[in-house]
Amino acid sequence: MHVGVAKVTLQLPENESLKGKRRVIASTLDRVKNKFNVSIAEVDGNDSLRTATLGVTAVSNSARHAEQVVTSVVDFISTASGDAYVSDVDRESLSGF
Repeated sequence: MHVGVAKVTLQLPENESLKGKRRVIASTLDRVKNKFNVSIAEVDGNDSLRTATLGVTAVSNSARHAEQVVTSVVDFISTASGDAYVSDVDRESLSGF
């Protein structure tokens, strides 16, 4: 089993409320879940108005496939986030469970 993991930090520079942040994050999470077969959630920065950290995981029987899926998700988030932009990405691959 191979697991691809990414921690994606989003900046929301124009956001003024937690309600606005939730709207952007919920929309991003829904679109990623509908397009890719991955697990994704907000994992840090829950109380911050202008920063959100998303955790993304993909499990596969191929390390290459897991990495490709995570890369595709990060690219999708980078282009489809609207009011947010990706400021940092940390990726890791785990194998041999």
